[in-house]
Amino acid sequence: MEYEIVTLKEKIAVGVSARTNNTSPDAGAVIGGLWNRFFNEGIYASIPDKVNEKALGIYTEYAGDEKSDYTTVVACETSSEPKNDTYAVCRIPAGKYAKFVIHGDMVQAVAAAWQEIWQMKLERTFQCDFEEYQDDSMDHAEIHIYVGLKE
Repeated sequence: MEYEIVTLKEKIAVGVSARTNNTSPDAGAVIGGLWNRFFNEGIYASIPDKVNEKALGIYTEYAGDEKSDYTTVVACETSSEPKNDTYAVCRIPAGKYAKFVIHGDMVQAVAAAWQEIWQMKLERTFQCDFEEYQDDSMDHAEIHIYVGLKE
């Protein structure tokens, strides 16, 4: 699977969050539930100061293996932190990332890509990885996956 190395500036992401892990039987329901809340309960629409219309799926605070608990955040990038604590706020750290560009079914293509990424020999930071959804097409989506790399 091909990727390019990119350097990103810090991003502020605002949305909803939960803790889970990849081996939990309800991980899919937890993550799917966040996406449902984000779009169907008006959270996305209510977030102020969005810098674009892209949705983010963020994975942070994990120990570095598939069995570790992590925080997942469904969010959008904003130009500033909100003034109240209604939302979860996540700072995507500046640094070096492996950028993968995925096309296809929004759920299946991303799941298949992550299965391949976990098998790759990347020098990962395990600090923050994220998906950036370029559009809202369920069947023919373009998704950029960013995996944090050690400097």
